Amino acid sequence: MLFKRSGKIKHPKDVFDQQLLDTLNAAKLDWDRAKQNEQAIYDSNTSELVTRTALARAKYLYLYREARRRQVHGQTIQPSVIDS
Repeated sequence: MLFKRSGKIKHPKDVFDQQLLDTLNAAKLDWDRAKQNEQAIYDSNTSELVTRTALARAKYLYLYREARRRQVHGQTIQPSVIDS
């Protein structure tokens, strides 16, 4: 056979779903940090901070919608969700 695959990828959906969850969690952390930075700086009228926060929010929401569309569920609870 000329075009035979040497090996199949086992459960490609699981691999890509896990990558999506990892990226989603990282985007959530970035967005949280951007919000904290914007709140911590007294002069928050700088457009750069507002733009970075909006960009981080947009990235997170895009990844969140994609995870919902794929019906991907994570196994961990983010610390921002838990009330102490």
